[in-house]
Amino acid sequence: MIYGIGTDICDVRRIRASLERHGDRFAEKILTDAEFKTWKARSARWPERGVRYLATRFSAKEAFSKAVGLGMRMPMTWRACEVGKLASGQPVIVLHGALKAWCEARGLSAHVSVTDETDYAASFVVVEQKEEKKHE
Repeated sequence: MIYGIGTDICDVRRIRASLERHGDRFAEKILTDAEFKTWKARSARWPERGVRYLATRFSAKEAFSKAVGLGMRMPMTWRACEVGKLASGQPVIVLHGALKAWCEARGLSAHVSVTDETDYAASFVVVEQKEEKKHE
């Protein structure tokens, strides 16, 4: 059963401006340690790809927070929600800490899609809730 859906569009230019203003501190606030490592590697090779990577993660976490109905309030935090990827390249939501426990207690799982272009990154998240089996 669908528990919630969320979508977000992010202006890459806004993310770039925040990085210019706050440097790595901005990325450290948004990204998990694993995401930060990927961001640093991409930024070193292709600075613009690094900015778009950060924008897609920002967008996906916003979309997830909307889909679960929490917004950016506890237990939802930027670093408790990670956007990983499968070997196929498919993005996946990986949860940590209190947010993981909150979602598990409700039987929630998420599906995410991210995309980016020069000026915008967008994400769409569907959160499902396992249906309890009825005993007859």
